[in-house]
Amino acid sequence: MALKESQQILETIKRSTRPLICIPSGAGADGYASALGLANVLKKLEKEAVIVAADGKAPKNIQFLSNHEDIQTDLENLKQFVIELDTTKTKVGSVSYELKEEKLYVYLSPKKGFWDSKDVRTSSTAYRYDLIICIGSPDYESCAHLYADNPDFFFRTPVINIDHTPENEHYGQINVVDLTASACGEVCHDLIESIEPGLMNEEVATAFLTGMIAKTKSFKSYTVTPKTLQTASKLIARGAKREEIVQRLYRTRSVHTLRLWGRALARLKADEQYKMVWSLLSQQDFMHAGAEEDDLYDVIDELIASSPDAKVVILLYENNKKNICAIIRTERPLDAIELCKGYQATGTHEEVRLCLINKTIIQAEHELTQMILEQLKKKQKNEVS
Repeated sequence: MALKESQQILETIKRSTRPLICIPSGAGADGYASALGLANVLKKLEKEAVIVAADGKAPKNIQFLSNHEDIQTDLENLKQFVIELDTTKTKVGSVSYELKEEKLYVYLSPKKGFWDSKDVRTSSTAYRYDLIICIGSPDYESCAHLYADNPDFFFRTPVINIDHTPENEHYGQINVVDLTASACGEVCHDLIESIEPGLMNEEVATAFLTGMIAKTKSFKSYTVTPKTLQTASKLIARGAKREEIVQRLYRTRSVHTLRLWGRALARLKADEQYKMVWSLLSQQDFMHAGAEEDDLYDVIDELIASSPDAKVVILLYENNKKNICAIIRTERPLDAIELCKGYQATGTHEEVRLCLINKTIIQAEHELTQMILEQLKKKQKNEVS
């Protein structure tokens, strides 16, 4: 008899010796918080999971969750290259190496005698991780450089795909995609409850509820259902710290973040017909505000809060390498990836990031906003016809 999905996942996790939890670009607080909660669950199953995130370290507003500092930004040491030397007849006296002209030279000195080519074999180890759990990634490409730099690893390693969006391509060997859920935190709660409710302690419940509150803007989004509220109630009953979550997500802002907000709001522009708003931030704005790029999550959240009718929100900013980059968020049925298909955008269908090289911020503003407006006009025209 075939195993139920929850049993399949449990057995897959039990067979794993080194699981990897992958957070795609654009996953936001929901993706990070859900990953931290899931890692805690895996620890209870005696599995030390590593979390890797395409967008870097956790956003400041969820850094109250435990172990957020352990999140990695790159897949390192996926495999080891092995040099095997037969020392049965000739023992090793010393080993040294040097790097020269981008080549590695390894020198083995025998105690006596010598070796020849038949005494040496080379090989590579298996991948460091034997299971990938993707949180909120509709496809492999959403994992950005994590996938682009290591496609063979993703194709050769079993994948558990956890998501709630209709765009998900069901690319995993096991797909946990719940279209009725409002957030990955909700999907993770339902999954763990079906496996073993006892795995859900206060820490796990707080992480999952953090994801849900962040994704639904404190249960104000249209995706909230009675089931969503029931799940939130269950998490609170299991010890989730709702007051602390709301305080950290929405009521704790540093002075420099508030200054950066002010600069972005002062430059806020809008196209009311196509419900698009955007703003600009230069390196001088960051310097005068005393803020960093990590504060951009809070800034774009404020732009959305200030423009409740907006369907497209764009934040253009000059990064520390003097390139002009952008964060674009959309509301369904609009698709951020589709709107920005003319650029090498990475992220999800709800949020993407991209950079425009060798452009001033004004040039980038004109080019990007006009391109997206053209896409919105075509979409509207097609819908009318």
